[in-house]
Amino acid sequence: MHALTLEQRIELTRGVMAILDHWAVPAAAQIRLLALPDATKPRSLHRYRQDTPLPEEPEILERIEHLVGIADALRTSYPRNASMDAQWLNTTNVRFDNRTPLEVMVEDGLDGVIAVRVLLDCAYDWHISGSRR
Repeated sequence: MHALTLEQRIELTRGVMAILDHWAVPAAAQIRLLALPDATKPRSLHRYRQDTPLPEEPEILERIEHLVGIADALRTSYPRNASMDAQWLNTTNVRFDNRTPLEVMVEDGLDGVIAVRVLLDCAYDWHISGSRR
């Protein structure tokens, strides 16, 4: 991700928080999903919906990139039903040992986020598969 201005970072943060809210991700899970510090209080997340950008840390930035990719893939998969993305993320999936994709992302950390993106986004899967050759 290239260097963003403060305004771009704030807008990106608002967008990511809107995605997580739309997916019905509980506040404590949002903290884990974004790899925010353990001491982050759920009530403090409101600032990210206002005018505070998420921290510019490599793991957080990588997670943001994947979450946006997941949101795009879900929009492409369910273009006529805006609520299907939240439903899909909160429905158990045999590919994840009958856990929900959201549980996989929260419980398995970055590996879980990537696993969900790979399942949804064949172009991303092809990209990372090609880079391992």
